[in-house]
Amino acid sequence: MYYKFNAVTQRLTGATANAYTPQGLRPAVPPVSSPMIFASPIKLESETRSQVGVNKVPDLQRLFQRSDGVPVYLKGGLMDKLLYRTTMGFTIGGALYCLVTLYFAAQPGNK
Repeated sequence: MYYKFNAVTQRLTGATANAYTPQGLRPAVPPVSSPMIFASPIKLESETRSQVGVNKVPDLQRLFQRSDGVPVYLKGGLMDKLLYRTTMGFTIGGALYCLVTLYFAAQPGNK
């Protein structure tokens, strides 16, 4: 329901959908109803649990809490090692690049 302010009675009164349509603006009500975004039926929780699979958390806890001398950020296997080494390479390369750039910036310019 739409309302508008009545200047005589100083109260809100009921109005039609285009109670306030300033010049140049279209009415607020769209001419065609928009389609539903989530038109698929909703699944119950009991239906989704049977499709999800097994819980991997206990297995991952055993893997990461094992005391075998390997740091926790490398216990994930080959992908963790690759990501760690790539990050360290970029870090060292970036630090060297900053030092070289700072060295060249500190040199006096040619006149």
